[in-house]
Amino acid sequence: MSVAGILGGLAVAAGAFGAHALEGRLSEHYMNVFQTAVQYQMFHALALLGVALIGLVRPDASWLVPAAWAFLVGILLFSGSLYTLVLSGVKVLGAITPIGGVAFLVGWVCLVVTGLRLGA
Repeated sequence: MSVAGILGGLAVAAGAFGAHALEGRLSEHYMNVFQTAVQYQMFHALALLGVALIGLVRPDASWLVPAAWAFLVGILLFSGSLYTLVLSGVKVLGAITPIGGVAFLVGWVCLVVTGLRLGA
């Protein structure tokens, strides 16, 4: 839950940074890339919060731990690579982004399995 809070807060800070410090300094394309990184970070911070809350109610749900790790890895690789790409201009970092996307998908699959096992 704490990690979700930290990542959610960082997403808000990144969004404010992008809106105020980067506007006019980046092309529209790179602003959109940055915004995508912020959005996916926030979506998955909230998903991580949901995983933590389910874990409080159902600590026996064994697929929650892999879901949490997958969401965390996804944020680091997907959003992190996009932030780095935009701020550094190193385009090869874009090759890491899909790995983060796959991690997000793994996290959602783990949640589906959790739901099926819990009958929810």
